[in-house]
Amino acid sequence: MVYSKPQPASNSRVLIFGAGNFGSCLASHLGDSQHEVYMWAREETIVNHFNLHHRNPMYLTEHDFPSTITAVGPNMPDKAFINNVDVLLFAIPTQFLRGTLTTLRPSLDLNNLPLIIFVNKGIEVDTNALTLEIIADTCGPEIANAATFISGPSFAKEIVERQPTSVSVASLTETEAVKAASLFHQPHFRCYTGVDPIGLELSGALKNVYAIASGMSDGLGYENNTRAMIITRGLSEMTCIGTAYGASPLTFLGLAGVGDLFLTCSSSNSRNYTVGYRLGQGESLDVIIKTLGSVAEGVPTTKGVKKIIEELGINAPIASSVYDVLFNGKDTRVAVRELMELPPSKELELPATAGGPARRLLLKLGQDAERLTDIMHPHL
Repeated sequence: MVYSKPQPASNSRVLIFGAGNFGSCLASHLGDSQHEVYMWAREETIVNHFNLHHRNPMYLTEHDFPSTITAVGPNMPDKAFINNVDVLLFAIPTQFLRGTLTTLRPSLDLNNLPLIIFVNKGIEVDTNALTLEIIADTCGPEIANAATFISGPSFAKEIVERQPTSVSVASLTETEAVKAASLFHQPHFRCYTGVDPIGLELSGALKNVYAIASGMSDGLGYENNTRAMIITRGLSEMTCIGTAYGASPLTFLGLAGVGDLFLTCSSSNSRNYTVGYRLGQGESLDVIIKTLGSVAEGVPTTKGVKKIIEELGINAPIASSVYDVLFNGKDTRVAVRELMELPPSKELELPATAGGPARRLLLKLGQDAERLTDIMHPHL
């Protein structure tokens, strides 16, 4: 088993890949906690502007960032730099993660491994892979087993305003999750640990699909009853999909599941909700994507979710309807009517078989079948 290097009690050296909303807000959070933070950006203009003004010209533009943060890029930091940091944190869209990790892998030393944390949410379109599998493919099973994932209801703007926030932190290696939780934990930012990164990843990816559905409902002019229905039935679909995949159903009742689902389905600050709202208002997806100003992970993720539910034989009518609206040109009002006209069915029902995809992934990571039982039934 590979573990990350011991973490300093304070003043960790942290390299964050990604200078978008969430990468920037976490840089601010850690920098304000007196860690030495480096934030990598692809755009040289962002690097130069940030270092000159301590402001991000593209995201959280009104926020003054701590002086403990230095922007770096656009070139990838070299091996000496990578091996001199304590923490690597990835806050880049899932669709770009494989290339970044492939470039980075030769710089990683298993005998001097930083704490590795991922906060992206999504499913890779071409491969249908979760981030855990992307890590295994690019960096090897040892690093994947040590990787840590953070997710939960956490809008960037509210984090930089130090509003009370809680998140889930999960890893297949529990000691790594504890290290990450300790790094982030502050009086205004509370961390809860777990050992189900597969469920945490699925929660973070799936909730974006239902946020699009909720936004469409609001855009059509429907109100509280409809939104509550979408959130509740969305949670049911998420739990069913996740359990069939091999995650613990309990994970979907936590911050990364129902917590993040409620947040993204209920706020115009959510990019995925905004995509849905504008679709409900009659705009085309092409126009929305071109003018959104940031990445809405739920759009490509919906393709991956569609493949998963077909592979697992799961009935997920809301997710399927979102796919039809996004990629088959179905009218939003028609989609709603068809959902409401479905015949009555059982409200709560978990799949009869569970764990196939997670079992294959754990085998790739060198884990045995007992580990799947530990994840799905942590109380046993």
